[in-house]
Amino acid sequence: MQLKLTDSKWLANLLLISPFFFWGTAMVAMKAVIPNTTPLFMAGVRLVPAGVLVLIVAAILGKPQPKGWVAWLWIALFALVDGTMFQGFLAEGLNKTGAGLGSVMIDSQPLAVAILALWLFGDRIGLWGFIGLVIGVLGISLIGLPDQLILNFLQKDAITLAGSWEQLFASGEWLMLLAALSMAVGTILIRYVCRYTDPVVATGWHMILGGLPLLALSSGVESQQWVNIDLAGWMALGYATIFGSAVAYGLFFYFASSGSLTSLSSLTFLTPIFALFFGNLFLGEFLSPLQWAGVGLTLVSIYLVNQREKLAAANTSLAEITSQSQTESQLKQAIVSLKEPETLL
Repeated sequence: MQLKLTDSKWLANLLLISPFFFWGTAMVAMKAVIPNTTPLFMAGVRLVPAGVLVLIVAAILGKPQPKGWVAWLWIALFALVDGTMFQGFLAEGLNKTGAGLGSVMIDSQPLAVAILALWLFGDRIGLWGFIGLVIGVLGISLIGLPDQLILNFLQKDAITLAGSWEQLFASGEWLMLLAALSMAVGTILIRYVCRYTDPVVATGWHMILGGLPLLALSSGVESQQWVNIDLAGWMALGYATIFGSAVAYGLFFYFASSGSLTSLSSLTFLTPIFALFFGNLFLGEFLSPLQWAGVGLTLVSIYLVNQREKLAAANTSLAEITSQSQTESQLKQAIVSLKEPETLL
């Protein structure tokens, strides 16, 4: 029985981490195929077929379809923000930056999620959670920002620093930050969407409704979207669609609808680590010493945010024990002081 429980715990942890693994590796797959296609087409292809797959699974599981205009209104808003805007900004940004760096910029969104969750749901992060988020932002900054930009900042070289910032935002990272904000708002919206419909069904419909405008825009402003895609490219798009969208989104928003948004979103810090590792393996993207330091800080941040309640409880228990020990010590001293006059007599 203990083995089964242990296995179930390991399986649960793997399922919790799997969306971020799929997202990180999907970024690498998309970066590999994007020279042979167009951004909006790739974003639409990633969403619409994935949404159909999710709805098929939902039908097999007997999940109910949305009912009422309020449910469809929330799904439409969810589709606009987390489908059209997020995937559109992501694809356009990925066209101008690397898979690892793009993933880092997107996964700065847990801080926004934590603030919104605190404001809307009272999902408090506490001292340890706040420290973890700050360390996480520092970590992904070391991973993703150019080393020269960091060195110029430390050396306070204002002229070179200004040029580095101009170069940074000219290369598409600002689009990735917009994608991060869209994802953060989408993570919050799922709580409202799930008040009116099943999270798995909502995930499927939001992919379809969010992807169709991207395909429509692609047909209007892009050309030769699939002419140059070879077999390897279609396989990469298939991976990004099935695992990077259908499976990853389904699992993520299922967990987001029932768990702590701050703890779950903090795990997105894992996505750039997977993206950087596999980007190095397949695309030749290399890590500098500063980026490795960022990876270490990112792992520390994940631990602090997800264990913040246990750490806070441990500190409270330690404070109580210390207080009790001091009280007992003071009581013993008082007893001794009362006995001393009797000894003198």
